Amino acid sequence: MLRYHTTTDGQVIAEILPGSEIISEPGDILDLMVEAGYGGSNKIIVHKETLHPDFFDLKTKLAGEILQKFSNYRMQLAIVGDFSGVKSKSLNDFIRESNKRGIISFISSLETALEMEG
Repeated sequence: MLRYHTTTDGQVIAEILPGSEIISEPGDILDLMVEAGYGGSNKIIVHKETLHPDFFDLKTKLAGEILQKFSNYRMQLAIVGDFSGVKSKSLNDFIRESNKRGIISFISSLETALEMEG
């Protein structure tokens, strides 16, 4: 289920409500991207707990497949959650590189995600 936020500059951001979905394959996010696009959004906020745990195990390649969809369709993704306790070096590297590029960002709070430019 999506909730829409409108920023002060008129940008529409779609938020996948926590507990409403579990994204476990690329097709799940593609359906939500289409729905968000129809709602006038080119940015989606996903809460960490909405993503299947395989997303955070880079060996499964789920993260890469899902994030490639955002790159292909030129939509921004903000993943909201606490990532300070991540022990995996490869996942930490992935988070750092994603945040540099700006298409996919790992953010600590919903408020911060809503303030992102894009």
